[in-house]
Amino acid sequence: MQYVPFGSLGFDVSRLGFGCMRLPTAKDGDKTVIDRPRAIALLRRGIDGGITYVDTAYPYHGGESEIVTGLALKNGYREKVTLTTKLPVWAVKEEKDMNRLLDEQLKKLDVPYVDFYLLHALDKERIEKLKAFHYKDFCTQAIQDGRIKHAGFSFHDDKQTFLDFLHDWDQWGLAQIQFNYLDDQEQATVEGLREAGRCGVPIVVMEPLRGGALANPPANVRKMMEENPTKRSAVEWAFAYVADFPEVATILSGMSTEDQLEDNLSIFHRLTVNGMSEEDRQFAVQLKEAYLSRMPVKCTGCEYCQPCPQDVHIPDIFSAYNNAKMFDQPDRFANRYQELQSKNWDASRCVQCGACESACPQHLPIIDWLQRIDQERV
Repeated sequence: MQYVPFGSLGFDVSRLGFGCMRLPTAKDGDKTVIDRPRAIALLRRGIDGGITYVDTAYPYHGGESEIVTGLALKNGYREKVTLTTKLPVWAVKEEKDMNRLLDEQLKKLDVPYVDFYLLHALDKERIEKLKAFHYKDFCTQAIQDGRIKHAGFSFHDDKQTFLDFLHDWDQWGLAQIQFNYLDDQEQATVEGLREAGRCGVPIVVMEPLRGGALANPPANVRKMMEENPTKRSAVEWAFAYVADFPEVATILSGMSTEDQLEDNLSIFHRLTVNGMSEEDRQFAVQLKEAYLSRMPVKCTGCEYCQPCPQDVHIPDIFSAYNNAKMFDQPDRFANRYQELQSKNWDASRCVQCGACESACPQHLPIIDWLQRIDQERV
């Protein structure tokens, strides 16, 4: 296992972190629950294998993840790791809820404190709510009374929003962002990652495999990897790209099987900061281009076409369609399209008024694409 300093906080951390959002599950009657004995064994095997960063959150596994994570950290394992959980910002209705939720989470984890407490899944709207509820005062008090060691945030919005919030407080212990070679110009972006580094804020990366999609590439991408002289698996290419950045402290992986864990432990034994050659970096760009070439609709998600007079959610439809084609996952699109239909947001509602096409800066033939998608359903 490779280790790096966690910013300037005075301790080292494993490059591989254990994300507790996809623990192994089992059936309990009609319910799906965490397979507790297997999950506990998996977490402990990861820690024994060198992982020192464990990440959970209030909503994971329907609220069960924090409980099982706490159980796994009994018998001396808590002392071996940096433990992170997150404030469910959507559940904060008034200022005092922040303290109530933190206390509830500490009880579920059965620990007196967590090393990092993150403001979870921030976007513009949630940030404004936290500012109104004086999030800095809450975090400062929780640090002073010993319930948390450091405060941070996880993020899902655009680059400027990330940069603004990064600079809103000078006490951030970390920033957690979605980052991989396909999404490096989305959300926080490479620029945001670099700026966090300049500010001395370590980056924790989530979705390095884009929800597992980059682990199972389509045939044209897989062929490129097989022919490349640097013999890496699809999983290792994805991890290597992220691990190359010195601003990244820890890379989270949601490991749900023993094989995944052992493969990741093996990969992170090899990966180092600045460990990719220039040829490797150029190949990662080529991989991204190969994926993007599979996207039939060149929609940028700017939402200039919204709102549609018929409430057709055009960017959502195009995004789901593109992802299905890009990753060769038609079933995922079928399920997503059914969700859009259930809300009357699907393409069949288009009346060809043309309002979207006149607003589209990409000059896309939106009406034709909506008709095709509705007929094809991938």
